[in-house]
Amino acid sequence: MSVQVRDLRFQYGSHPALQGVSFAVHSGRLVSVLGPNGAGKSTLLKCMMGLAKGYTGDIALDGHNVRGLGSKALSKLAAYIPQSHAPAFHYTVLDMVLMGTTARLSPISSPGRRERETALAMLEKLGMEAYAGRDYTRISGGERQLALIARALAQRSRVFLMDEPTANLDYGNQMRVLTRMRGLAEEGYTILQTTHNPELACFFSHDVLAMRKGRVIAQGAPRETLTAELMQALYGVRVRVESLYGGGVRICVPEEIPLPDSTQ
Repeated sequence: MSVQVRDLRFQYGSHPALQGVSFAVHSGRLVSVLGPNGAGKSTLLKCMMGLAKGYTGDIALDGHNVRGLGSKALSKLAAYIPQSHAPAFHYTVLDMVLMGTTARLSPISSPGRRERETALAMLEKLGMEAYAGRDYTRISGGERQLALIARALAQRSRVFLMDEPTANLDYGNQMRVLTRMRGLAEEGYTILQTTHNPELACFFSHDVLAMRKGRVIAQGAPRETLTAELMQALYGVRVRVESLYGGGVRICVPEEIPLPDSTQ
């Protein structure tokens, strides 16, 4: 399932949020959209899901122009996965995942045995089957995020659009969620996730799409794209970019960091 965006432009009133964004993503790739607040990352996903109207340019999912698709047709191609959240109602984890199956049901139908089996299979795929009967509001942030990914899998779309999926998660849950995402990409899913964290983008992504002020300023493999110059352009900070594992992994180290006194 390929994604193609060409000359995408969108503005809120007189404020331009996206200014000629173009890129392509092929099946089986996990792409991290990296950039500061206000770069246009979330707006990009909203346009791709048909939630932000009035854009110009073209967005195609598997060759289908998003502009000509209704919400139900679009939901069969792409799933939107928000940040982990606790809803007002006390749904079970299984109920949350079952919601993903309704995209392929008629308006007057309710999930039945087949949809329930699908939801349970998706929870099992993510190692979450033991949580099916648990209250969604009473599990950890990382577990809620995995439940949302299971819901997207139950939707049976092949493109996942994820808005800062590891925001507010502790380090362990960040690793668990991103490891699952990378595994799904290896299975052929096409995944775009927005993030503020360049190291996590480098560790888990096939490609990085760097955005600033509504424009793409860099795109490519993390080992080639994540440079000290890019970090300063995105965030206005001076860092050293250190390479590990033969350059396959990069970490950013602040140039002015107080180091502990080794004599104490």
